[in-house]
Amino acid sequence: MCSPGEAPPGPAPAGDLPPEWETDDERMAFLFSAFKQSREVNSTEWDSKMAFWVGLVLARGRRRGAVRTCLRELQNGFERRGSVPLGLGTVLRELLRRGKLQRESDFMASVDSSWISWGVGVFILKPLKWTLSSVLGDSKIPEEEEVLIYVELLQEKAEEVYRLYQSSALSSHPVVALSELRSLCAGLCPDERTFYLLLLQLQKEKRVTILEQNGEKIVKFARGLHAKVSPMNDVDIGVYQLMQSEQLLSQKVESLSQEAEKCKEDARSACRAGKKQLALRCLKSKRRTERRIEELHSKLDAVQGILDRIYASQTDQMVFNAYQAGVGALKLSMKDVTVERAENLVDQIQELCDTQDEVAQTLAGVGINGLAEMDSEELEKELDSLLQDSSKDSLDLPPVPQKVLSAPISDAELEAELEQLSVSAGDLAQKTPSASSEPKTALGLNL
Repeated sequence: MCSPGEAPPGPAPAGDLPPEWETDDERMAFLFSAFKQSREVNSTEWDSKMAFWVGLVLARGRRRGAVRTCLRELQNGFERRGSVPLGLGTVLRELLRRGKLQRESDFMASVDSSWISWGVGVFILKPLKWTLSSVLGDSKIPEEEEVLIYVELLQEKAEEVYRLYQSSALSSHPVVALSELRSLCAGLCPDERTFYLLLLQLQKEKRVTILEQNGEKIVKFARGLHAKVSPMNDVDIGVYQLMQSEQLLSQKVESLSQEAEKCKEDARSACRAGKKQLALRCLKSKRRTERRIEELHSKLDAVQGILDRIYASQTDQMVFNAYQAGVGALKLSMKDVTVERAENLVDQIQELCDTQDEVAQTLAGVGINGLAEMDSEELEKELDSLLQDSSKDSLDLPPVPQKVLSAPISDAELEAELEQLSVSAGDLAQKTPSASSEPKTALGLNL
C-alpha cells in the first residue's frame, strides 16, 4: 500500500490549487487529458501541461510535509468533479527522470538498510534492479500504489532531525538508543516508516551509523555539522552499556526510594493502630532498603565517574589532535626559516636601504650643482635686464612722509591755531602794502 496504517488524504484545499481550477473548465479539461505518446507532436502543449502538474505535485508534497507519496494518493488529491488527471503517471515518470522523486525500493537498496526489519527483503531483492535503473534510467510509469519519495523534502527533514539531536541533551553522549531518538523526533516524524527513511538519508550522507547490539539498535552521530561519522567501535559499545547501566541503576534507586517511603508510612500507621511489632518490622525493612539504596548510589557514582573520565579522555584526545595538527602546520610553515637566515635577511635589507640613501643623495647633489653651473651666467643677464626695465618705468612719486601721525586735534586747538594764522596774515599785509587784495579775499573765503 502507498501509506500503510494511514488514512488516505482527501482532495487538496481550494487555496492550494490554481485559480483556473474552478473557473476555466476548458483549460482544465485539457490539463486532465492524457499526454500524447510523443512530445514532438506538440511540444508547446506538452511542456505547458507538464509544468502545470510538476508544480502542483511538488507543492502538494511540501504542503503536507510527507516525504512519501504514490500515484493513487495523488489521483485522490487532485480529483475534480469526479474526474482524476489521466496524465499523472507520465508526470511522475518525468519527476523520476529529473531526480525530484525516487522509488522507495531504489532508495533503500542504495543504503545499508539491513537493520530495518521491513527493509531486509527489499535490500536483498532490489540491488540488481536499482543498479540497472540507476545506470540505464527508469522509463517505466510507477504503479498506483508504488511508494515514491520526495528527494529534496527527505534531505531537508533529515537535516532537521540532525539539528534537533545536536540541540538536545542526547548530544552529550556519543551514542544513543534508537528508541530514545524516536521519542525525540516524534513531533517531526509522523510515523515510524518516515523516521527510518530519514535515518537512512543521514546514513547515506555518512552522518549517522546504526548497529544492533543484543537486540537493541543504537545510533552514533557525527560530531559536528559537516563531519563524517566514524564506524562504531568497542569504545562506543562500552559507553552505551555504561549508559544503560546508569539508567537502570537510577531507575532502581528511584524504585527503592519509593519502597522505603512506603515502609515508613506503614510503620507510622502501625504505631497509630498500636501494633508495635508490625511497626518494628516496617522500620527494619526501611533500614534494609536504605542500605541497598546507599550501595546502589555508590555503584551509580562509580559508573558516572567512569563515564566522566571517558568523556574527559575524548575531549583530551580532541585537544591533543588539535595541538598535533597545529604543531605540524607550524613546522611546515617554518620549514625554511632559521634565526641565521632571518638575521642575514635583515642585514641585506639594511645594506640595501643604506645604498639607496647614498644613491639618492648623490643624484640630488649632481642635479643642483650642474644646474647652478649651467644657468648662472644666463640668470645674471636676465636679472640685469629686469633692473634696467624697472628703472625706465619708474614714476615720479612724492616722497613718503617720515613724520609719524599724531593723535587727533581737539576743536579748541584748531581755533587757537586759526587765530594765530589770522594774526600772521594781518602782519604780513601791513608789511607789504603793494600786494594785491586777492589773497585776503581768498584767505577770507578759505576761512
